[in-house]
Amino acid sequence: MNKFILALALSLAVATAHAQNAPPKPPPTTLKGVLLEQLRTTHNAQDWFASGNTAIAGLTAEQAKWTDGKGNHSVGQLTYHLVFWNREMLAKFKDEKQKVFSGNNEETFNNFTAEQWADLVKQFDKGMTDWEQAVEHADDATLAKNASMIAHIGTHNAYHIGQIVYVRKEQGSWDPAKGVK
Repeated sequence: MNKFILALALSLAVATAHAQNAPPKPPPTTLKGVLLEQLRTTHNAQDWFASGNTAIAGLTAEQAKWTDGKGNHSVGQLTYHLVFWNREMLAKFKDEKQKVFSGNNEETFNNFTAEQWADLVKQFDKGMTDWEQAVEHADDATLAKNASMIAHIGTHNAYHIGQIVYVRKEQGSWDPAKGVK
């Protein structure tokens, strides 16, 4: 019996070591795959940087509205901005009517209130899921026509997620175990 347990433990250790040393997942080879990878890494898949869900998780409404007093945006304002533009661009992608927008980008940051924080976190997650589903179900012609816009969504999200992590570091609310030291 002891030999069996030892053999089982050894085989589990070898399997675990093999899984940890497994080669990285190959990069996507299609336009759809690349766009989905960009969206997922700024949504909830850990990769080279913290995902959006990781960056905003665990904050209270009070922490979300904190600013450094130097004119920089709060985590809540940055998240509000991402939700706004992700929603607007998804409507454009789906040929749906977009909200009337004055063109003042500051409105996409400054309409945040602490009372909406919990709902805003859910909206970010849902908006990203909606984007991923839209890309997943789109045909190749639609993706080719909109590839630049979708790629910019990923870049825009990554940029502001970096700001969110930085604000949290300044605030003292960032856990470096989340992937960014």
